[in-house]
Amino acid sequence: MAPIILPANQPANNFYAGGARISAFRSDPQCGSHEPEDWIASTTCCSGKGNIGLSRLPDGTFLADAVASEPEKWLGSDHVAKYGADTKLLVKLLDAGQRLPVHAHPHVSWASKHLQKKHGKAEAWYILTHGSVWLSFREDVDPKELLQIVQEERGAELLERMHKIDVKPHQTVYVPPGVLHAIGEGIFVVEVQEPEDMSILCEWGGFDIDGKKAGHLGLGFETALTAVETRRRTREEVLGLVTEGGAAGSVCVEQSHEYFHLERIIVKDHSRCRRGFAILVVLDGNVSLKTSASDALTLRKGSTVVISHEDGEFTLEGDADLVIARPPQ
Repeated sequence: MAPIILPANQPANNFYAGGARISAFRSDPQCGSHEPEDWIASTTCCSGKGNIGLSRLPDGTFLADAVASEPEKWLGSDHVAKYGADTKLLVKLLDAGQRLPVHAHPHVSWASKHLQKKHGKAEAWYILTHGSVWLSFREDVDPKELLQIVQEERGAELLERMHKIDVKPHQTVYVPPGVLHAIGEGIFVVEVQEPEDMSILCEWGGFDIDGKKAGHLGLGFETALTAVETRRRTREEVLGLVTEGGAAGSVCVEQSHEYFHLERIIVKDHSRCRRGFAILVVLDGNVSLKTSASDALTLRKGSTVVISHEDGEFTLEGDADLVIARPPQ
């Protein structure tokens, strides 16, 4: 096996606008106006859309099928013993061409009970542009009041009751399951998350989606909103979910490590990286990726690569800034 460069994988006709920053980042032709997410090395389907979202390898095989057929080669025997043939990971480029709606994702225990899913949806955003995001409530909210606000389609009012955080490139924001959040217009991120596509919408006005039908995971809002955290978090608690960035190494808060790992590597000459399934995104510069058993891959800004466990340790040579996402250990 050998590391594989993957092209953009942008599901069309999303309910929110964006995608231009992804095309520019990858030096690709301009994409459509509502292709704001690039699902990298994805073994996850878009909810209700068949195989849409799954990544294909150069020979046309779905990565998900390749992993299922040879899980120990892709993921390693230790990973397979603990998690089975499950990458435990989804990585995206996300370009918010408009502010995203106020929404949340469930914890795995809730998702297992109500949806028979293997994962929840914890996520983290590695920030690539300046802007603002919103996280959690500043004061406790009565669950009955939240239900009323959502049913009356007043979800935009929730922004004023949430913490607004100004962010800058190379910070990382961790969003625990259940926490309400929204990404501001113009934000471009590398998103790392559990491999599920499920959102509970508290707002949908101005978006190309019927939230009354699609916003509650098919369960009704009375049930769906029980997955949403309604307690207050202090400003200090919320800022504790945000890393300052600027340095190489692990870039996400420790509490995210039960779900995924994200590391920034600044290559100035030569860097050696540990063995294991990984998804690499080159943020800037040019770099050569080498393994002991394959020819070097020449990568540039915007390149995205999937690396199997069987590829072993790999080295990076050049002058580049990149991030590597991995499953939990």
